[in-house]
Amino acid sequence: MTRDDALQQFSHIARARAFGRHVGSDRLIQAGLDALIAGVESPSLAMLAGLLGSEEPEAPALFDQVLEELGLLFHPPADPRAAKWAMAYWVARQIAGGSLDPAVGTHLIWADIAYDLGYPVELQPLVHCALNLDGWEESRGVSIEELNREAVEAAKEFLSKRPAAEAGD
Repeated sequence: MTRDDALQQFSHIARARAFGRHVGSDRLIQAGLDALIAGVESPSLAMLAGLLGSEEPEAPALFDQVLEELGLLFHPPADPRAAKWAMAYWVARQIAGGSLDPAVGTHLIWADIAYDLGYPVELQPLVHCALNLDGWEESRGVSIEELNREAVEAAKEFLSKRPAAEAGD
């Protein structure tokens, strides 16, 4: 893992946690260890990476401290609707970039985002993909690979329509 990979992993975990996703202490500690081995420097990083199993409850606070030291602390928008939209773009970027399984990502958009936003038209293609992937059966004549490709394309299309002023998060 390179230094950039380690920093990207930290950034990803920071966003996941900020958007309310559970990230176990073991994963936080492992991210710290990966970053330390990759040459990332931060005053608290060694403490995070060196936590023992019995010290796991300390991991979230130490992880946040490392994020702050690295300038990677992420706060979603305070407005709940804006936060859901930010999460939708974040999940779509992961689907489009290949770091999140299309079935998992589109399901997350369908169940955790679109529902809360009242199923806006902008998310309908991704919700449609989620329903197709969720109900997929081999007998339907469409391969799971094709449905995954459609989901990736829907994510890319959704991202391409994002207002430029919002694209920087």
